[in-house]
Amino acid sequence: MSDPDEIITLGCRLNLAESEMMRRLSRENGCCDSIIINTCAVTNEAVRTARQRIRRTKRDHPNSRIIVTGCAAQTEPDTFASMTEVSAVLGNHEKLNPDHWRKLAATEDQVIQVNDILSVRETAGHLLDGYGDRARAFVQIQNGCDHRCTFCIIPYGRGNSRSVPIDTIIEQTHRMVDAGHREVVLTGVDITSYGDGLEGAPTLGTLVGSLLDAVPELYRLRLSSIDGAEIDEALLERIIGDERVAPHLHLSLQAGDNLILKRMKRRHTREQAIELCRTVRERRPEVAFGADIIAGFPTETDDMFERSLGIIYEAGLQFLHVFPFSPRMGTPAARMPQVPGKIAKERARRLREAGSKNLKKFLDQQVGKTFEAIQESGGTARLGNYAQVGLNDSQVNPGEVVKVKVSARDGERLVGALV
Repeated sequence: MSDPDEIITLGCRLNLAESEMMRRLSRENGCCDSIIINTCAVTNEAVRTARQRIRRTKRDHPNSRIIVTGCAAQTEPDTFASMTEVSAVLGNHEKLNPDHWRKLAATEDQVIQVNDILSVRETAGHLLDGYGDRARAFVQIQNGCDHRCTFCIIPYGRGNSRSVPIDTIIEQTHRMVDAGHREVVLTGVDITSYGDGLEGAPTLGTLVGSLLDAVPELYRLRLSSIDGAEIDEALLERIIGDERVAPHLHLSLQAGDNLILKRMKRRHTREQAIELCRTVRERRPEVAFGADIIAGFPTETDDMFERSLGIIYEAGLQFLHVFPFSPRMGTPAARMPQVPGKIAKERARRLREAGSKNLKKFLDQQVGKTFEAIQESGGTARLGNYAQVGLNDSQVNPGEVVKVKVSARDGERLVGALV
C-alpha cells in the first residue's frame, strides 16, 4: 500500500491541515495512485485556478486518478464532476471520513460525494503525528462560520461554526511538539468564534491559556486570521503578555471605510480596528500586523477607497493580503452595483504598494537586532513577527530554534547570520 502520488493544496492554512489528514486517511484506506486537489472557493479566480491545476495535473500524470475536494468542490460539485479529468469529487465533510476513502479505493468509477454542509454539527478532532519536515504545524480548532458577510461564499463551503474540544487540541499539540515542531498555528475558518457548541462556552482566550499552560514545552503559538470584533479579554492579555504567543496578528479587516464595512456586514468599525492595533502595539511594541483587504467592493467610491488606503498607515499594517473584489454567485454583494474590474485592480495595486512600503519600513527597523528564530527549509528562518530571514551559513535542520543577527533587508525579507 502506497501514499497517493501527491496532495495539491490551494487556499488557506485550514486546507493545509486537512490535506495532512487526507494523506493519512487515503493511505490507511487503500486509496492509491491518486492525486488529491484540495481547492479554495474564496474568489472566482480561486475556482478558475483550481480548474487549471486539474487540467495541468492530468496532463502531467495521465494514469493517476484525480480526486477533487475542498471548498470549490463543496460549493460547485457539478462544475468539477463535468470535467473529464476528474475521477471523484468529495465534499468538505466527506473528505475527512474514512468510509468515503474506502469507497473510493473499491471502485474505478467516477464518485460524487457531496452532502449539505450546513447540516453538519460537529468537527472531529483528527489527530496527526506531524507535518514531515515543516518547521511549523497546523492544528485545527474550529470549522465553519455563523456570520454571513455579503461577499463571502465560505459558509456554504464550510457550514456553520463548530469547535474542537480543548482536550483534543491539547493532545494534538502534544503530538506536534513530540514530532519536533517548535511552532503551532491554530487554524479554522473563524477562530475567534471558538467555543460554539462546546460545554461551558469557552472562548479563544480560554483555549489559548489552557493550551500554553498544558504544553509548556511548546516554543511558539501563532494565531491564524482573527476577527478583531470577537477578541475576548483573556485572549488580549495572552497576546500582550505571553512571549510564547507570536507577536504577529493577522486581522480579517476587509475594508477601512465604515459604510463599506456595514454593507459587507462586518462587525467592526474603522475606528475599532485602529484602536485595537494601537492598544496591542502600546503594550507589545514588537508586534506586526497583517490584514485581508478587498479592493473595489460594490458601491466603493474614490473617497471610500482612500479611507481603506489610509487605514494601512493609521493602523500600521505590514503583511497584507489584498483581493480585487470578485462577485460570487449566490452572495448579496454579487447583486450590488459593481465597481469596474479595471478600477478594482488599480485600487488593489495601490493597496499592495502601501503595504509593501510599510513592510519595508518595518523590516528596516529590525536590521542590526538579534532574534530567536525557527529554522525553515531552504536556508531561511522565521521570526515571531512573521518576517523571513535568509541565512547565508545555515546548516541547521528545519524546526530548530536558532539565534539570528539581522544584517540587512533584501526586498521584502531580511538577511542575517547565525550567532
